[in-house]
Amino acid sequence: MGALMVIFSLQPKQRRKMTDSVEDELELSAVRHRPEGLEQLEAQTRFSRKELQILYRGFKNECPSGVVNEETFKEIYSQFFPQGDASTYAHFLFNAFDTDHNGSVSFEDFVMGLSILLRGTVQEKLNWAFNLYDINKDGYITKEEMLDIMKAIYDMMGKCTYPMLKEETPRQHVEVFFQKMDKNKDGVVTIDEFIDCCQNDENIMRSMHLFESVL
Repeated sequence: MGALMVIFSLQPKQRRKMTDSVEDELELSAVRHRPEGLEQLEAQTRFSRKELQILYRGFKNECPSGVVNEETFKEIYSQFFPQGDASTYAHFLFNAFDTDHNGSVSFEDFVMGLSILLRGTVQEKLNWAFNLYDINKDGYITKEEMLDIMKAIYDMMGKCTYPMLKEETPRQHVEVFFQKMDKNKDGVVTIDEFIDCCQNDENIMRSMHLFESVL
């Protein structure tokens, strides 16, 4: 299911009998942030109510306040990549989930993004990926932004995964990707260029899927 799915998934020792009561599931008297009702989230995502219940309990267990800040997100995410340094990639990932850019990710933010990544259409997934690569959120991907993401991925995967990786390898990959994506050669990649190129280039899609477990 990918690393994101298990970040806040319920551990066996924490499982207990689920109740069908939305009110019981969202009893948050001791937390600051109260999520939307499960019925609303069920309508807005591709998760069933039971899946949302499981995700919510795991999220609440890790984040009793009802929201997760960047440092906590990094700590949790890094547990799944002990062979490398996941802090930089987790920073970019956190910013992609933090859709309102307020420095925290709520349960709604988390499941909305997760729904797209796990069960969205190709178009939806590519839109989300573009937002991830567009680090400064100005509507364009620059070569440096793409390089920053690629370096962060390689850092996270670690030398154990890529023991013979040369320092210039990420830049070489970016040069190839960017040349194909920037069709009008204006130095930036728009969302239309990004989606069109990804959908029509089998090699790029295969390369993107190489890292789907970390996206």
